[in-house]
Amino acid sequence: MSFDIIKDIQALKKEKDIAILAHYYEDGPIQDIADHVGDSFFLAKQGQIVPHKNILLAGVVFMAESVKILNPEKTVLVPDSNAGCSLVSGSPYDQYLAWRKQYPDALCVTYINSSAEVKSISDVIITSSNAAQIVGSIPKDRRILFGPDQHLGKWLSKKLDREMIFWPGACEVHVLFNAKRLFQLIQQHPDAVVIAHPECDDSVLQYATVVGSTSRLLDEVKNNPVKKFIVATETGIFHQMKRLRPDVELIQAPVVDEGCACNDCPYMKMNTLEKIKVALTTFKPAIQLDENLRQKAFISLDRMMKITSGQSIQWPERFDG
Repeated sequence: MSFDIIKDIQALKKEKDIAILAHYYEDGPIQDIADHVGDSFFLAKQGQIVPHKNILLAGVVFMAESVKILNPEKTVLVPDSNAGCSLVSGSPYDQYLAWRKQYPDALCVTYINSSAEVKSISDVIITSSNAAQIVGSIPKDRRILFGPDQHLGKWLSKKLDREMIFWPGACEVHVLFNAKRLFQLIQQHPDAVVIAHPECDDSVLQYATVVGSTSRLLDEVKNNPVKKFIVATETGIFHQMKRLRPDVELIQAPVVDEGCACNDCPYMKMNTLEKIKVALTTFKPAIQLDENLRQKAFISLDRMMKITSGQSIQWPERFDG
């Protein structure tokens, strides 16, 4: 890692009034140069709080879109505009709209891992850290559509005892964790606490002591006095876990193929310090959204923000889109 590029990035941030927000799944050096590091909900909130006129979101594009939707007056940059998400590509707008139209009386709860277009036809957005609170606020007599991550939805459905209709999507990283190999690993490390992200399949989650968002898993490592954890989520989280608890042993949960580095999100890892420097220098790539689309997508994101801050909201009676 070049000290010079870090020095250049720090100077550019100050010169151009830019805050860098980074997701926990980014490589360690990127997390270290960020002003704020967190999960997708935290980053969305920070986008509204930071006083800077400009933001660089080191994560994936849907996260930067969410910040732009909530803060249209700010320039929102990304290091690489090709940093996508399998959940986004697996829920195309036209298909999601057709599915949505099948259940006009239902409320559509959509994971933040979705495009701005999909957000624009959703009733409320959730993240893994606030999903239970938001779904819990929905009247019991309303049907719920949940997408695009079926595994997160099924975990919520079981946790909250709420029936849902699921979009058949999945995270390409989390779905590859292997239950059989995890069981074998637990036998080898009976003193380890298993923690997992709810995007994992239920066959994996059944072995976890704690299931939660990236921030919830970090809290567990920070506060649980045990000395060993088996972690079923993307590898970038290890950077913060090691900073919080250098005394613990962290073991990555196994995937199907022993020789595969499938625990890494290929999209998160597209971002580099070099690309960040270029974006700060050129102000490209910048998130551009049609204003009509942004206003429609704002409604579902704003509902998320209001519910999580304790405000009351009005649910639409039906979908007429």
